[in-house]
Amino acid sequence: MASRPNAAADPISSRWRAYARIAGLALLVLTHVPLHLIAKRGGRPSPWPRRFLGRAAFIAGARVQIEGAPLAPHSLVLANHSSWLDILILGGAGTRFVSKAEIGRVPLIGWLADQNQTLYIERSERGDAHGQVRRIAGALGHQQPLTVFPEGTTSDGCTLLPFRSTLLHAVAPPPPGVNVRPVALVYDDSAAIAWHGEESGLANAMRVLGMKGQRRVTVRLLDPLPPTTNRKALARSAHAAVRAALSSVARRDTLEAAAND
Repeated sequence: MASRPNAAADPISSRWRAYARIAGLALLVLTHVPLHLIAKRGGRPSPWPRRFLGRAAFIAGARVQIEGAPLAPHSLVLANHSSWLDILILGGAGTRFVSKAEIGRVPLIGWLADQNQTLYIERSERGDAHGQVRRIAGALGHQQPLTVFPEGTTSDGCTLLPFRSTLLHAVAPPPPGVNVRPVALVYDDSAAIAWHGEESGLANAMRVLGMKGQRRVTVRLLDPLPPTTNRKALARSAHAAVRAALSSVARRDTLEAAAND
């Protein structure tokens, strides 16, 4: 397991690096929000949320490389989850998200999430699982792909947690025209950027934004999964596909590093 960098190392330069990136993100909001609001008045889907998220990922330090066939409309994306950067990266690739309802109530963050058509799930209402599934099925009727993080939380960046299957009722079997795409997000330093344990969201954001340089992120868009009526089998298949992709990229990077030595 990769070790997490010492958060106390180089505190001044890290802090100012984080502030500089926050300033860049603020400028991005100021320039993109007016263009987005103008585009919305035209009655067509606005391209600006996708552009904003992709550019925000770059400012935050992600150098994204995408592998695989582009996401088709009406896709349900099942991706591993280790960082808030995942949202920026996959949003920049054109997806909307299923998110816990608390996110929608955070000032500014909630409004920005709304502009990308985020679908909120109230996790406290466990008895309304069928209603949640119906909402996901309805959301898949829209063109924009929809991303679910089936681990249910962020991992430590080194371990792929089991995939929960409850929300996969919506695609077992999938509605006509809908496909299920596993996606693997592979960071060069996943253990360093991961948000888990007792670290607060603010502390993680400042630490990640304060890291030096850009970090490569490989987004592997995997083949659609075969249709099935068994949601648990679908979860297992998606988990196996993502795990294999994470392992293959790690092996490839190890071989490349050895060849360059």
